[in-house]
Amino acid sequence: MSIKDVPEAWAEALRQRAALNHRSLQGELMAIIERSVAESGGTGSQAAASAGGPQATRVVGFDGRGFPIVRQGWKAPEQVLAELRARHPEPIHDQLLGADIIRAERDAR
Repeated sequence: MSIKDVPEAWAEALRQRAALNHRSLQGELMAIIERSVAESGGTGSQAAASAGGPQATRVVGFDGRGFPIVRQGWKAPEQVLAELRARHPEPIHDQLLGADIIRAERDAR
């Protein structure tokens, strides 16, 4: 998607807005479009999300240089658990659990 002949004052205002939100100009424009689609009732947003489109993209934080860390797509916790159980059907019995390791470290202090 491309927008031509954007007045320089608008472009500069968008650049400043992006900087204030710690985003690239592209990221800021995506956030504006995403918000607009959501406010308009989300027509097509479910299709975009299932296709990995803009609705599936979310800023989850910022790196040390101020650039956004973006997570694309999501899974419900139940879906993640089902996938893990399918991949590892038998529980592990002969190894320490993470909670046991943490308790041992805590108690050693």
